[in-house]
Amino acid sequence: MSNKVILTGDRPTGRLHIGHYVGSLRGRVELQNEADYKKMFVFIADAQALTDNFDNPEKVRQNIVEVALDYLSVGLDPSKVTIFVQSMIPELTELTFFYMNLVTVARLQRNPTVKSEIAMRGFSKETEEGQEKVFGSGLPVGFFTYPISQAADITAFKATTVPAGEDQKPMIEQTVEIVRKFNSIYGETLVEPQILLPKNSACLRLPGIDGKAKMSKSLGNCIYLSETADELNKKVMSMYTDPQHISVNDPGHIEGNTVFTYLDAFCKDEHFALYLPDYANLDELKAHYKRGGLGDVKIKKFLAKILNEEFEPIRARRKEFEKDIPAVYDMLRKGSQTAREVASQTMSEVKNAMKINYFDDAALIASQAEKFRK
Repeated sequence: MSNKVILTGDRPTGRLHIGHYVGSLRGRVELQNEADYKKMFVFIADAQALTDNFDNPEKVRQNIVEVALDYLSVGLDPSKVTIFVQSMIPELTELTFFYMNLVTVARLQRNPTVKSEIAMRGFSKETEEGQEKVFGSGLPVGFFTYPISQAADITAFKATTVPAGEDQKPMIEQTVEIVRKFNSIYGETLVEPQILLPKNSACLRLPGIDGKAKMSKSLGNCIYLSETADELNKKVMSMYTDPQHISVNDPGHIEGNTVFTYLDAFCKDEHFALYLPDYANLDELKAHYKRGGLGDVKIKKFLAKILNEEFEPIRARRKEFEKDIPAVYDMLRKGSQTAREVASQTMSEVKNAMKINYFDDAALIASQAEKFRK
């Protein structure tokens, strides 16, 4: 059996969206059925969500089941995957505390993901020169140190593989640094993870429907997995395209055009035979748009049909799981129990390596007793 272990998760700050889906969720469902992996852990990162929602715990509390329903509806199978809630594993907090001694403030400040997240939430400001971002005094320490918390999540389960979007690469790199430093000081104990990116480049960082660089719940530019067909259609029809493509006859630009980015992420050749038989494939559609004579509305309607085809089975499964919410919570409880057993074993190994296993070290106790008898 392979020793590869997968770990990945999401913050419960709202329902999951199609950026999550193409960036990681779709891949998780494929991976759970591969024999190449020994174990797979998927968690709801509620403790991490509380670092910048500390004044609104009810928001996080209500979204636990929303994320769990999204996991189940996309096809994650609790018989194959351990699905758990982060805060139910106290060993993760303990690991985070110990790892804090291995990371400098300067290193955290250089983390690109941290910098962008801090800026997006208004915790940073420009200097008078307008060049450098500095962190504001309102930044919670917990949010600033969440790369360390994420390293604890990954290493507690000795994950070898972390399916994630491109924006998470700096986080995995920081985890690797922590692992290497820990092992160099205390001996080989922790496992170095590797990020698993989507194979389709369009899925690395799906833009929001407004054309922003990232689909984000906080920016309100998402298409959620649980949207109805009507809601999805409305959002697709409002999507950002090419501002220079004013009339149908104008030549259009593909680069930076959100509709075409989504088509790159979801479209298959067979979709044309079903919904747009005037074209054989996406390359033909792009060529027509670039030379002019093709309107945005026609392309958006085509995209909406593709997305609804993809997400209709997910909506249907979600409705079934919504009929028994207590069962969903029971699944999370059992998954958390299983996850804690694994994390507890890792925590024991970490304490042994750090030599803070005082009460379990019979040789230490005997040597101390001997020392004081002399």
